[in-house]
Amino acid sequence: MGGRRAPLPSPRPAGGKPTAPPPVHAAFALWITAVVAGFFETVLAVGGLIAEGDASTGEIAGGLLLRMAVFSAAVLCAVQLRHGRNWARVTLALGLGVLGTLSLVIGPVQWLADGHSPGDAFRDVGLVDALFGASRVLHLSAVLTATVLMFRPAANAWFRAAARKR
Repeated sequence: MGGRRAPLPSPRPAGGKPTAPPPVHAAFALWITAVVAGFFETVLAVGGLIAEGDASTGEIAGGLLLRMAVFSAAVLCAVQLRHGRNWARVTLALGLGVLGTLSLVIGPVQWLADGHSPGDAFRDVGLVDALFGASRVLHLSAVLTATVLMFRPAANAWFRAAARKR
């Protein structure tokens, strides 16, 4: 104890390949979790739009293309994150940690601002609504936690070491 800190994990184990520290591995897993949750939410939302006839085929296709592009970019960045690419960390933090989080919370905040109470949200909840809400909570929790983990001291040191090796 006495103020001593445990040594940081070696960026190059015996096999020679750089190994990310635990916070980066956990952040990677959480980014993948967020993508899976976002995909699940998309399936539920599209199913609802089709069932209710609230959107045209073009609108649905456009929304799906945009979401698939974001999901693909997120997975690509998460993979690059594990390889020590700081640009991927910054992209995930700003793109999904900030803008993505805003996109997840703006709808509920606007709904509350329109005069609804939190109790209104639970009044007529069906199974799909409950699944969507649970997925959204998981999604948002994964994004926020992954963003924090990517900037933990061990992660910062590992990204600096990875940049020096290039």
